[in-house]
Amino acid sequence: MSTLRLNTILLFVLLLFISPFTQAKILLPSVFGNNMVLQQKTNAAIWGKTEAGKAVKVMVSWNKINYGAIADANGNWKLKVATPGFGGPYTVTISDGESLVLHNVLIGDVWICSGQSNMEMPLAGWGKILNSEKEIAMANYPNIRLLQTNHIASNVPLNDTKVTNGGWQECSPNYIAEFSSTAYFFAREVYEKTKIPIGLIHTSWGGTIAEAWTSAESLKKMADFAAAVDQIQKSAKNPASISYEEKLLNWVKITTDKDSGNQNGTFKWALPESDNWKSMTLPTLWEDAALKDFDGVVWLTKKVLIPENWKINGTKLNLGTVDDNDITFINGVKIGETMGYNVSRTYVIPANLLKVGENIITVRVFDSGGGGGIYGNANDLNLANGTSKISLAGEWKYKIGLDFKNVEPKPYEENGPNRPTVLYNAMIHPYLQFSIKGAIWYQGESNADRAYQYRILFPTLIKDWRQKWGQGDFPFYFVQLANFMQIDNTPSASAWAELREAQQKTLALPNTGMATIIDIGDAKDIHPKNKQEVGRRLALVALAKTYGQNINYSGPIYQSNKIEGKQIVLTFGNSQNGLKTADGAAPTGFAIAGADQKFYWAKALIKGNQIIVSSDMVANPVAVRYAWGNNPVCNLMSNDGLPASPFRTDTWQGITFGKK
Repeated sequence: MSTLRLNTILLFVLLLFISPFTQAKILLPSVFGNNMVLQQKTNAAIWGKTEAGKAVKVMVSWNKINYGAIADANGNWKLKVATPGFGGPYTVTISDGESLVLHNVLIGDVWICSGQSNMEMPLAGWGKILNSEKEIAMANYPNIRLLQTNHIASNVPLNDTKVTNGGWQECSPNYIAEFSSTAYFFAREVYEKTKIPIGLIHTSWGGTIAEAWTSAESLKKMADFAAAVDQIQKSAKNPASISYEEKLLNWVKITTDKDSGNQNGTFKWALPESDNWKSMTLPTLWEDAALKDFDGVVWLTKKVLIPENWKINGTKLNLGTVDDNDITFINGVKIGETMGYNVSRTYVIPANLLKVGENIITVRVFDSGGGGGIYGNANDLNLANGTSKISLAGEWKYKIGLDFKNVEPKPYEENGPNRPTVLYNAMIHPYLQFSIKGAIWYQGESNADRAYQYRILFPTLIKDWRQKWGQGDFPFYFVQLANFMQIDNTPSASAWAELREAQQKTLALPNTGMATIIDIGDAKDIHPKNKQEVGRRLALVALAKTYGQNINYSGPIYQSNKIEGKQIVLTFGNSQNGLKTADGAAPTGFAIAGADQKFYWAKALIKGNQIIVSSDMVANPVAVRYAWGNNPVCNLMSNDGLPASPFRTDTWQGITFGKK
């Protein structure tokens, strides 16, 4: 489909859904409308379509000046209007002979809010943040305006995109419930401290990779993505003869055929006959147990005893959540299958399959990437009949059916979001002409397995956006990954720790800032509920660096180290009046190693703006790491309660080095 035809279709859709514009000849992109916010103290672009050669006039009520433009041969026109300091409401009148008036327009600061699911996470719905009902009821901020972008992917850059709720809306309980909670709490804090109207353009998509949000031109400069971008651009010109659905079916067939538990088309492992299965405690993500960095098929089985007084009829098997897909068997007979990592599993067991005494539950788990396994709350893993329950939490047996390293990669979804540049094309490019104050970003989980690559990719994205917007090095503030997954008993390598390090290194770019949230995550939920604090910490960065307020926005910052015999002395910046711990106890989360690179938990002692680290297990220390893990137990913080960011003093090669 040509770009011109695609844009024509999008404009037709806009005509259907933006009712105030249906009687006018002037057509405006979805970023313009009643209730919008224009960036203060700038020359803000306004653009649209009308008949070719038409004269277009724009009059703004804050200065009564008429601005003019002539539509080109394709009907496109664009002009710029000078905006004052913040205030309003105002009107913007656009005419090509017929007038279109935009009402209740504010002048303030516009922030782009993007990333993956933790940025997308709404106050209500699937997000259900802390105190969600109370927060929604209190969300009466008419000077905060919300624009919600739909999920769209495109192989070519689009000039417009789709939005919900008919466009810009005032922040109220009617519209905030399904909006980004992080973005809202960021805006609320900034507004309450500055009284500047805030416009939020929320454009994020859960589970997405950073390269999807980066332009083709920038990605082509990275060898890891050049070929994939070329393929996407070729696909736009020459659609594939074989559909994605066909490619995916072929790949699933390959993985099924190569599953060791599948013999000649029969799932033989549904009723295990041998004893050479290993043990795993459930519920858990298997990356937290015995299968580090594993993607593929794993069979899980457990014997359960049904007592004589158990009512067989009406028994349900509750597995909680499974990442990603499952096929479940009772005594060798399939009772159900479900797709989706966030879908709760409940299967009704036919009465003739259960028996008093020993029964065998077997689950074939298919995980295409990221975490895998039966995870969630232990209370959700059981057999249930009425009020009677038999817990299934605890020891299960497992056996690997297929390691996906031994098969060809899963095909890209032709229209899916997790492909290089396709979200930039559809959900960022349409806004590039719209003047903004800055951007906030919460993403990284989907790139954690390629953390070393992220060291280049993330700065590339930031520089890419800044170059495309043409506003110089505008503020770009981001959230560092929270603590998540099982707590390590011993110091361990961690892809998430390496991703946090990549985020930390990105602060070398000018006008960037990072909110550290290593203390408010959730071991069992990749979407921590305390988005109030996430938004507040992002706002602290903005209030200090963008709005010039004299406030602290960061925890203690590691600066240097010095080896003194059996100890390593760490020096910290941003540690006015000394360092402290969150609980008043000795510092935790420190590990120390010698030249053998074996880390041991360390003793740590605060002395002014320094911490002295040592261990009886390491006679000649050379390196220290702090909060280095998926879900580290750590407590170092500033006097005003902001946590220190994870760090390490060594440069030893990590586990994600070289991964593409």
